[in-house]
Amino acid sequence: AHRGRLNVLVNIVGKEYGSLFEEFEGAISADAVQGSGDVKYHLGQSGTFTSRAGSNIPVTLAANPSHLEAVDPVVIGTARAKMDKIPLNPKRKYPVLPVLIHGDAAFAGQGVVTETLNLSQLNGYKVGGTLHVVVNNQVGFTTLADEGRSTTYCTDIAKMLQIPIFHVNGEDPEAVAQVVKLAMEFRREFQRDVVIDMWCYRRHGHNESDEPRFTQPEMYSTIDSQPKVRDSYLKQLLRFSDINEEDAEKIATDRKDTLQKEFDNAKQAEFESDTQTLGGVWEPYYGGEERSDDNVDTGFPLEELQSVLNGVATIPSDFNINRKLKNLMISRREMAAGEKPIDWATAELAAFGSLVVTGHAVRMSGQDCGRGTFSQRHAVLHDSETGDRHLSLAHLAEDQAKIEIINSPLSEAGVLGFEYGYSLDAPEGLVLWEAQFGDFWNTAQVIVDQFICSAEDKWNRLSSLVMLLPHGFEGSGPEHCSARPERFLTLAAEHNIQIATPTSAAQYFHLLRRQVVRPWRKPLVVFTHKFLLRDPFVMSEISEFTSGTFQSVLPDPDFEKINKPKRILIGNGKITVDLLKARGDENAEDCAIIRLEQFYPLPVDLIRKELERYPAGTQVFWVQEEPKNMGGWYFMKVKWDESGLGDTWPIKVVSRPESASPSTGSKKMHKIEQAELINRCFGSSPKA
Repeated sequence: AHRGRLNVLVNIVGKEYGSLFEEFEGAISADAVQGSGDVKYHLGQSGTFTSRAGSNIPVTLAANPSHLEAVDPVVIGTARAKMDKIPLNPKRKYPVLPVLIHGDAAFAGQGVVTETLNLSQLNGYKVGGTLHVVVNNQVGFTTLADEGRSTTYCTDIAKMLQIPIFHVNGEDPEAVAQVVKLAMEFRREFQRDVVIDMWCYRRHGHNESDEPRFTQPEMYSTIDSQPKVRDSYLKQLLRFSDINEEDAEKIATDRKDTLQKEFDNAKQAEFESDTQTLGGVWEPYYGGEERSDDNVDTGFPLEELQSVLNGVATIPSDFNINRKLKNLMISRREMAAGEKPIDWATAELAAFGSLVVTGHAVRMSGQDCGRGTFSQRHAVLHDSETGDRHLSLAHLAEDQAKIEIINSPLSEAGVLGFEYGYSLDAPEGLVLWEAQFGDFWNTAQVIVDQFICSAEDKWNRLSSLVMLLPHGFEGSGPEHCSARPERFLTLAAEHNIQIATPTSAAQYFHLLRRQVVRPWRKPLVVFTHKFLLRDPFVMSEISEFTSGTFQSVLPDPDFEKINKPKRILIGNGKITVDLLKARGDENAEDCAIIRLEQFYPLPVDLIRKELERYPAGTQVFWVQEEPKNMGGWYFMKVKWDESGLGDTWPIKVVSRPESASPSTGSKKMHKIEQAELINRCFGSSPKA
C-alpha cells in the first residue's frame, strides 16, 4: 500500500529505476514550487505491461494519500469510466480489471471498505468484479488482531457479498499464483468480486527504522528465525526444477548490480523525472498559465433549447405517469413555449439535455437524486402501475451522448470517492454528485480534503467533478441547513476549486454548462437551494438561457432607483434573495444589494467595478445567515483587505452570533432570528 507501490511502479508500470532513485535523493524538478508534490510512495503513474505472451496491457496505478482505503472507491470509479468508453462487446462485457491492495487492519477497520464492497452489484457502479488482495501482516502498525477486530478473519466483512475468500500462505509463491488463477477464473465466469487474504509478515516492522520488538517481541522472535521467502522458494526450486544455485545467484547479482548502477547515477545526474504530466484524455483541458477566469458564452440556441425542454416533458404513450406529475409535464411544456418562466429543476434538466445532445455525457448520482430530495427534479419517472422507469433525458436524440441519473446507496465517502474517480477519466463530460442535504458531505471529508481539493497540487491530477450541496437556513435544524461553506473556503487556494452560489435558474444553467463548454477543468462546489426551488424569484425567462454566461457578481436589480444609498449589502445565496424580497420600496433608495454568485476564485475586479457605481466611502456590510464564525465572513474579510477593497469601501458583518452549532433546532426561534437579521440590515445602524 505504500513502499510496495515502488515495486509496482518499476516492475509493472515501467517507471525507470533512475527516476525513482533521483526522486528519493531529493532532486527537485525545475518547475516545482514550494509545498507542491507528495511523498514518492503516494504517486501514481500509467504505463504498459508486456506479458510473457507478448500482449501489451495498459496499467494505471492510482495516486493515493496515507488515509488507508480512501482510494478504494476512487479506483473503482476510474475503472467504470474507462469501461464506459470501450465499445460494448458481449464476450468482454467488463474489459477493465480493478485491483485493490489492502492491509489486514485497514480492511477490517475502515468503513469505506464496506461502502466500496456494497457498490459491487449495483447497476450504477458495477465493474464486473474487483480483485481484492489483502497483504495480511497480522498486525496493524503495533496493534494485534485481537485489539483491532471482532471477527476471526480480517476478510470476514467481505462475506456480505457471498463471494470466494481465499486464504493463502504468502511464503508459498506457487500457492499464491494458483489462488490468483482461481480468482481470475471466478471473476471471468461470474463478474463478481474476489478476495485473496495473503498471510505474511513484515520483517522490519512498520517501516525500515521501526523497532517492532517493543510491542511484538514473541512475533518477531519467530520472524527473526524465519528464512526469507526467496531463500525458501529457491530451496523448493532446487528440489523440483533444473535451476541450480549458480544460476540463482547470477540472477540476484545482476539485479543488485543494475540497482546499484542506477543508484550511483542518480546521485550525479541532472533530474529528469518520468513522472507523468498532464496528457492523454486531459491534454486538451488544461489551460496552464494561459488559463483565464473570463467566462465563455454558454447560451443555447432557442429552437434547440425548446426541443430539449419538450423532450424532457415527453413520456411514452403507454407509460402510466403519476397523476400528480401530469401537471408538472404540462408546466414544463409551457416553459418550453415561453409561456412560463423556467424553474430551478427544469433549468438543470435543460443544462443536462443541452450537453448530451451535443455529445457530452452526463453522469449524476446521489441519494434519491432521480426524484430529488425536495421532490423537484423528477428526472426519472416511475410507471404508476408497473414500476418501470423512464428517463426522458435519455431519449432526446438518436445520436446523443449517454446520460445516467443514479440513486446511490446511503453512502457519502464511497459514492463521492467513486464519482471523483469516474471524473478522472471523463473530462469531456459532466460528472455530478448531489448530497441529500449539504452538510452530509462531511461524512466524505477525506475525499474532499485528500483528493478533490489537493490532487492537482500533490499528483498533477485534474478533475471536473461537480458537488451539489443544498444549503440555506429555513428552520430545519442544525443538520439540514449548512453545507459548511467555511470549510471549502479554507481549502481554496491556487485556483484549486470553484465555489459558487447561483441564485437564479438561468445562472444555474449557465454554471453547469460552463463546466463543460469552458476549455479547462476544475472541481466545482455549488451551494444549491432547498425551499426556494419553486420560488418565482429564482425563476428565469427562456430568453436568459439562449445567450450570455454565468455572472460571478449580480448587480442590484433596482439600481436605477438608487441614488446615494446609506449602505451597500453584499452577500451570497438565499440570504440575498430574502433581502431583495424584504427590502420593499421604502428601503430601495437607502440600501443597495449586491449578490456574490461565485465565492472562489473571488471576482475582486467585478466586485470593485460594481462598488464603483456608488459613492466612495459608502459603508459596506457582508450579510450572511450563518453564525459569524462560519459561512463566508472570515474569508471575505481577509480577501477584502488583501485586495485593497477595504481602502475605499470598509466592510463590516451582519450575521448570527458566533456559535458551536450551525443553527437552532426550533422553527419558531429560527423565524425570530431571521427576522432580526433582516431588520438589522435595513435598520439605521446595523450591528456587526
